[in-house]
Amino acid sequence: MKRVAVILSGCGVMDGSEIHEATLSLLYLDQAKVATQCFAPNKDQLDVIDHKTNELISRQKRNTLSESARIARGKILPLSELKVDQFNALIFPGGFGAAKNLTTFALDGPDCTIDAEVATIIQQAIAKSRAIGAICIAPVVVARALRDSGVSPRLTIGDDPEVIEALRKMNAEPISAKVSDIVVDEKLKIVSTPAYMLATGIAEAARGINKLIEKVLEIAPQT
Repeated sequence: MKRVAVILSGCGVMDGSEIHEATLSLLYLDQAKVATQCFAPNKDQLDVIDHKTNELISRQKRNTLSESARIARGKILPLSELKVDQFNALIFPGGFGAAKNLTTFALDGPDCTIDAEVATIIQQAIAKSRAIGAICIAPVVVARALRDSGVSPRLTIGDDPEVIEALRKMNAEPISAKVSDIVVDEKLKIVSTPAYMLATGIAEAARGINKLIEKVLEIAPQT
């Protein structure tokens, strides 16, 4: 049985993992009868957003791991415990958590920094030929992790010109795609899909995510 690590970044589109994208990923992985384990960084989120008003809740802190546990139903481990050798693939759902808690892309664009643990697991996954699935804005996390590695991953975030240019500046090869499309970097074993970068509803997001999960499992090596 293949094993897949799902990397979460909080709970809620504005300050953590996009819940639909994370849940759909877990659903399709379960339907494919693969073993999954969720992980998240054990650190404070960049900020906390009221998802009813989209306003910043000042003077409040929440832990990324504890918030991610809401999606994982408590079955989650700190990212520091992820051993790439034990998994066939990694999945990164989107949401602003990817751009706030896994990287600082939301603040700094292509000049962003990346969480050291996140960078390490992506670099190890590439070195060990594990498959990676990156959903919505999460391709910027992959691009940042590989920016100085000498490789140029093929990635999609849909068709947003500003983010496309940011990917180029991080030494990636951005590919425009429709909401139901996936883009596959066969050499690096990276699959990406736009999801809520373009989707107007959960059904639209689901089509691309389903394709992404199927392709990731197809190209993920046996271990």
